[in-house]
Amino acid sequence: MIKSKLDQKGWSYSEVARRGGISRSTVHHLATSARLAQMPQQTTLEGLARGLGIPVGPVQRAAAEAAGVNLYFENAPEITDPEVEVLIASVHKLSPTDRRHVAVLVESLLRSGES
Repeated sequence: MIKSKLDQKGWSYSEVARRGGISRSTVHHLATSARLAQMPQQTTLEGLARGLGIPVGPVQRAAAEAAGVNLYFENAPEITDPEVEVLIASVHKLSPTDRRHVAVLVESLLRSGES
């Protein structure tokens, strides 16, 4: 997604980094890594979105996909529940394998609530 936006706008990694207030190496890493070891910090995603001139939602979804993380709040309004915010922040600190385990558990709980 990042490379596509760069090509579309004719920008360099440095230009996106400057516009977004993040390092050029971060932009390069996120643009060239097929798989991310972990989900980038929210401030990094916000900076990347600002640098690319797009909303943060698509950047979050692309990063989550690259990190193997499932997003459940794609169309939800801003999260204002502090407990949910703590849970989301905590998940970012888990290893990719542990995040997948949590995702499976959450999916299971959501399915069991539908019955």
